[in-house]
Amino acid sequence: MASSLELVFRKARSAEKRGDEAAARRLLEDVLQAYPRNATARQGLARLDARTAATAPQVELDRLLAAHRRGDHAETIRVGEAILDRFPVAEGVNTLIGAARLAIKAYAEAERNFRAELAAQPGVAGHHLHVGIALLGQDRLEDAEAALTTALDIDPDNVDAHFNMSILHEARGHLSKAIEASRAVLALAPEHVEAGHRIGIFCNQTRIHKEAIPPLLKVLEIQPDHGGALYELGRSLLGLNQHGKAAETLRLAARLDPDNADIHSDLAHALGVTHQYDDAVIALARATELLPTNYSLWGRLLTLQAQVCEWSSRHAWPMLPIDTPQMGLPFDALVFEDDPVRQLQRSQVYAARHFTGDHPPFELPERKAGGKIRVGYLSADFFRHATHYLMAGLFREHDRSRFEIYCYDLSPMNVGPTLAPEGADKFVDIRQMPDREALNLIRSHELDIAIDMKGYTKDSRAYYFAARIAPVQINYLGYPGSMGLPEMDYIIADPVVIPDGDENGYSERVVRLPHSYQPNDDQRVIAELDEDRKSCGLPEQSFVFCCFNQSYKIGPREFDIWMPLLREVEGSVLWLLNCSGKAKENLQKEAAARGVDPARLVFAGVREHSRHLARIRHADLFLDTFHVNAHTTASDALWGGLPVLTLAGRQFAARVGASLVQAVGLPEMVVQTEQAYFDKALELARSPDKLAAIKSQLAINRLSQPLFDTAGYARQIEAAYEAVHRRRLDGLAPDHIRIA
Repeated sequence: MASSLELVFRKARSAEKRGDEAAARRLLEDVLQAYPRNATARQGLARLDARTAATAPQVELDRLLAAHRRGDHAETIRVGEAILDRFPVAEGVNTLIGAARLAIKAYAEAERNFRAELAAQPGVAGHHLHVGIALLGQDRLEDAEAALTTALDIDPDNVDAHFNMSILHEARGHLSKAIEASRAVLALAPEHVEAGHRIGIFCNQTRIHKEAIPPLLKVLEIQPDHGGALYELGRSLLGLNQHGKAAETLRLAARLDPDNADIHSDLAHALGVTHQYDDAVIALARATELLPTNYSLWGRLLTLQAQVCEWSSRHAWPMLPIDTPQMGLPFDALVFEDDPVRQLQRSQVYAARHFTGDHPPFELPERKAGGKIRVGYLSADFFRHATHYLMAGLFREHDRSRFEIYCYDLSPMNVGPTLAPEGADKFVDIRQMPDREALNLIRSHELDIAIDMKGYTKDSRAYYFAARIAPVQINYLGYPGSMGLPEMDYIIADPVVIPDGDENGYSERVVRLPHSYQPNDDQRVIAELDEDRKSCGLPEQSFVFCCFNQSYKIGPREFDIWMPLLREVEGSVLWLLNCSGKAKENLQKEAAARGVDPARLVFAGVREHSRHLARIRHADLFLDTFHVNAHTTASDALWGGLPVLTLAGRQFAARVGASLVQAVGLPEMVVQTEQAYFDKALELARSPDKLAAIKSQLAINRLSQPLFDTAGYARQIEAAYEAVHRRRLDGLAPDHIRIA
């Protein structure tokens, strides 16, 4: 009989839950007719009677609903509480009060209202959902997850529960789970605009830009004026290096949301990459208007102005605070300040801001002495890029009997086919792989040493090194300064770029190679010269000063020396790398302002690398820039037989020229002051015999001095790898190392 009664009670309870109180009452009354003393039936009827007695007058309920519908939260709370004073268990009133309190962010009070409804109806998914939302607002994430999970257990198709579960995962930083929950929303409600938007956001944040595009396009199909979706679509296109389309999309987003500084900031980036510098400056200036205390935007504006050689505000850079949450890319600071300690501080702030995340723990690979050392190079330059030309010889010369070489390709997708280095044991394309997936893949290879060849430059993946992918990690070649990242153990340098005593400008331990830190390839081809001076736009007899550095490295200090040189050396010209129309226009204006005919600036067109090396011989003297020297450009000049005059500065980036020139055996081409720089350049321009002697010496040295001894360099850096690996195996912490 007990089982029969339990069945009746379950039916009565089910009827009550679905609101059919009459059916529930009939079932319970039938039980009491047969069993007048049954306590369960009596309690059920009492509960139904209490709910009936608690029903507020319709007029008051109508006032409550009207306040709720017009969004008058204060009135909703006031009327609702008045009803509860008289009818404490009035159904639904706590829910409306709780919703009003959620709207004004009174989350703890909202939770109490929702729990009151939950106590009355514990089997209703919506009540658990509401409690979960209130707990989310209080950052009680564990409790919120329990409530939302219960809601989904009761009602697996509850769209709002899935959506709020996405919010919870986002709050925890579990973006892959947030994407999964948002996709569950779309599976149930394909036109849920906000879920599609959120998938786009999270996919962009985790670098799976391609997966962001379909849901964003669906959002825009439903709601074409959704500014947030347009913005995220623009970011996806940026991430896929479709900069032209990104610029068009972000322009539309900016029209819909003209006061969104992030949109203008990303629009400026897209425009800059597509060489629309005038519009890029306008977009970034608008971003700084909207966020005048965001120093990162100001820094980027000054950087963009440096790209187009607009120098009027250049002096403002040192006044930008270092310790700010909006710190921009540390690389940008190199051209404005020559101070390794301040550069380190910027890198440390940037690292702390961007790379203190939720990383899976790193497990040391089990390695013993005697086996091959497994070295992994991470680079975005495995294509026809300056770094590719520098590194080709080292990869070729690596001793495969002692080293196993892994190369991880991060190259942009729009650069054409990538180039696997000669002799690499593994070449792994991780360009479009989500960060966590790539991190796990690299770790699975159990590297002994991981080499970051990008640092804080374009297409960097410093995240992997912050999470740690090898027991020894090295900052090498791509970033001429400290990364300020605690997990970066070493930086490859030499006695010139980081002199003894300057270690306080670097968080890494310094590994000094005996000559230059920079690798070079002694098999680089120099094409047959197929252009004369005239076809290059150069005078056939006059002296040709040359600087093929990128335009952002050129500043007023350089021009204040270069233009007087042109005035002093009759008929001479300055041969520069071709740059944007705006940069060219500004450089010509700066020349005219210093009393030099702008026509004496000659701009070199783009040439294939071997042909560029050939035409270098038309120049007479390479003039280096100051805060950021020529790097690959300087070794190109020296390999092509062109002497380089350089001023040794203080920071790594400002001492590379000195390192290269000394490693090729021409220490007299390194000066310590701007006056000495001017005097040396003028002396060589006026003394053809002295210059010819230097060129003759360079012709001998390029094949005999250490700079272009590729095999010798390979043995030196391998000795460095062996030294840091040995320290790790011996249980010793990283320390400064000098290779003989």
